[in-house]
Amino acid sequence: MYVILVYDIGEKRVGKMLKLCRQYLNWIQNSVFEGEITEVKLKELKLRAREIMKKEEDSIIIFKSRNERWLEKEIVGLEKSRLDSII
Repeated sequence: MYVILVYDIGEKRVGKMLKLCRQYLNWIQNSVFEGEITEVKLKELKLRAREIMKKEEDSIIIFKSRNERWLEKEIVGLEKSRLDSII
């Protein structure tokens, strides 16, 4: 499946969450990631994220799609991280 993950995490935990999300998805902008991921890997990511998060303060939003082709993406302004530049 294709997902877009957005997080709002306290300053002290942002570095850990960034590092975690980069292990599973492609970073595209501050606190925003996207990419193909299996159901099992997504479950693992959420489990590990909960260990970092403070339930009362932090949140993650995950948008799911069967495939990237079902999602139209438009970038206005500077693209922070181009996926096609990865070798």
